[in-house]
Amino acid sequence: MPLPFILGALAVGAGAVGVKKGIDAHEKNNKAKRIYNRAESMYNSTKNNVEQARKSANNSLQQLGKMKLDTMSNNISRFVKAFEQIHNIELAQSHGINELKYFNISKEEFAQMKKMVDFSLDMSSGTMQGSIAGGLAALGAYGGAMTFGAASTGTAIATLAGAASTNATLAFLGGGSLAAGGFGMAGGVAVLGGLVAGPALAILGFTMNSKAEENLENARSQRAKVEKYCEEMKVIIDKCNKITERTDMFTDLLKRLRVLFGKLIYQLEGIISKSGRDYRYYNDYEKNTVAMSIAVAKAVKAVIDTPILTKEGNIDDKAITVLNENQKLLNHMGA
Repeated sequence: MPLPFILGALAVGAGAVGVKKGIDAHEKNNKAKRIYNRAESMYNSTKNNVEQARKSANNSLQQLGKMKLDTMSNNISRFVKAFEQIHNIELAQSHGINELKYFNISKEEFAQMKKMVDFSLDMSSGTMQGSIAGGLAALGAYGGAMTFGAASTGTAIATLAGAASTNATLAFLGGGSLAAGGFGMAGGVAVLGGLVAGPALAILGFTMNSKAEENLENARSQRAKVEKYCEEMKVIIDKCNKITERTDMFTDLLKRLRVLFGKLIYQLEGIISKSGRDYRYYNDYEKNTVAMSIAVAKAVKAVIDTPILTKEGNIDDKAITVLNENQKLLNHMGA
């Protein structure tokens, strides 16, 4: 065979191989792109779900914090003012309320209620607003457990502000923008699930020929990282949802208690106006009203005091006991 024909045949063969390699590279790059696009979609969807769960938990804690603050500055304040006017209270000798005689209030508990009022008025006045950014969420999460034992309301407010900025869980729930504690998103994730922040997806460079196999391997590697991240983030989403659920339960309980408490305080104020301030001269109905108002005041205080989260940022299982006990009280009183 003449040499030119042989060379021509070889050239055609080489061209065919080159075309096939080009087609293979194109298919691999397309496959890599599909894998990457699915991984990116999965990553973004999971990140959005985490963000929604985070916002929901933060909003729930803030709403509970607002309700606690309003309860202290209104209901507790009115109760303290009315109760201080009544003298010679002796519940154990009251008739027809044996089941409530153990709800007597100690001097220490009453002093704590007065401190709640002082705290709420100071916090609501706006004089400390600069130091309580994010503090409502902390008040919802911790309440009196971290604040009302402080030496002064200013110290208590500072404690709230500190909890909001340095506790990793609250920093995470608040958006990760609280730089004071150096935590933010990554710190919150570490506390919530013992995890690390999710992977940053690499931008794949899709080129032909020799890069095609590398692109495909990179895409598969990224997909594996994203799948691991999504599984880990399920823990975070579940934790946030549980915080939201527990917080909403406390908010609902406090709402119900406030309705009953408001009625009893109104009755208590009427009794003082009508029958005076000496408990010994009250009739059975009036004594029963005093006892019930004390019982509900203690229940309200317990709800405000009880932390939703531990200091480590985990859900405090002890809170469920307070929920159950006060649900029983409301049922007993027909509320």
